[in-house]
Amino acid sequence: MNLNEINRREFLKTTAIAGAGTLVFPHSILKGSDDRKVKMGLIGVGLRGRNHLALLLRRADVEVVAYCDIDPDALTMARDMVSEAGRPAAKEITGSEYAYRDLLAIEGIEGVVISTPWLWHTRMAVDTMKSGKYAGVEVSAANTMEECWDLVNTSEETGKPCMILENVCYRRDVMAILNMVRQDMFGELVHLECGYQHDLRAVKFNNGEQPYGGGVEFGEKAYSEAKWRTHHSVHRNGDLYPTHGIGPVANYLNINRGNRFVSLTSTASKSRGLHKYIVDKGGEDHPNAKVKFKLGDVITTVIRTVNEESIIVSHDTNLPRPYSLGFRVQGTEGIWMDVNRSLYIEGVSPKAHRWEDAQPYLDKYDHPLWKRYQDEATGAGHGGMDYFVIHAFIESIKEGVNTPLDAYDAAAWSAISPLSEQSIAMGNAPMEFPDFTRGRWMNRKPVFALDDSY
Repeated sequence: MNLNEINRREFLKTTAIAGAGTLVFPHSILKGSDDRKVKMGLIGVGLRGRNHLALLLRRADVEVVAYCDIDPDALTMARDMVSEAGRPAAKEITGSEYAYRDLLAIEGIEGVVISTPWLWHTRMAVDTMKSGKYAGVEVSAANTMEECWDLVNTSEETGKPCMILENVCYRRDVMAILNMVRQDMFGELVHLECGYQHDLRAVKFNNGEQPYGGGVEFGEKAYSEAKWRTHHSVHRNGDLYPTHGIGPVANYLNINRGNRFVSLTSTASKSRGLHKYIVDKGGEDHPNAKVKFKLGDVITTVIRTVNEESIIVSHDTNLPRPYSLGFRVQGTEGIWMDVNRSLYIEGVSPKAHRWEDAQPYLDKYDHPLWKRYQDEATGAGHGGMDYFVIHAFIESIKEGVNTPLDAYDAAAWSAISPLSEQSIAMGNAPMEFPDFTRGRWMNRKPVFALDDSY
């Protein structure tokens, strides 16, 4: 075990027992046994939930005890996965939307992975922590400011962690850039950009016969995410999905650990993309052509931090475009942009005012986590980054420590959604971020990916 690993783990244990009002852990579970199996449950085994199930079944240190879903087809597919993996049958729970509480009542389950529609994330995470279990919640973790506070307050009151399962924090190039940031390759950071720029029109509309691109239905007639996700576009106008971009940026800037978000302003474009898609695919007489979509096609949010960095966050899912999270990291010594896979480092790049290929730098500064676990991450989904987010969750449970991405992160990152909605509704007015750490950000130290463990 190297010195960095020792320091990180001692810090995690120290902060875990730091006193009332923060994340407190019983002393008896401060150190887990490396050779024991973590008993896990899953709430939601739809498309995303089964991604997590597959990763859990690959691990020799995990026992999948139970899973829950209200969709019988999802349960059947999960059952087949467990059987094909040669694992003992897990307990299946179904019934009402609150049947997941029966899973939480099962004695011995230590951690729960939550992969359900957005409106259920917070209440399920809260119930999980109250049941004495680690909560791993898919993104976004919360939809309202009240839900953000619910995550923080419950985690503090129960002493149980809530990890936001933001996999992009572990993307290989993102982590290489984190390595460069920590080695001051870009100098003092000044401005960052990120976003969720992904054409989801075929995801938001389908008829159930073809999962993607099979029609222009949503709601009960549709398949998978189109059953629920599209309703948010009808009723909400703001950045509905900020964490894929803001998670990595928050790690670059040490948000909640020496820095914090202070305020934001948001602007929405007009809404045209979803209506045009319906007309193009289903015709002007299709019933959904009469639906009024509240969500602007492009949402632009500008965030200010207490350390005076600026951040632009974009949400762009309703127009034709190639996929990009739009990362930009700019400091006093240089800049990286993922959209052109290029960077410029003053005094290092061979030509002034000229981009150079970022790949040699990404190779040179490849994060130790990727170097150690690249074989295990192969085939794990989303380019391997799914492996790391589940790995961090399981290892935190085994050691009885706080997760590297915690309830404070889940709240601060998810708060962008309701704050952007409020800003737009009030004519792009500035909105203040609450300090979810209640001042602890000033003394909390960075812990994310500080060594090659997790």
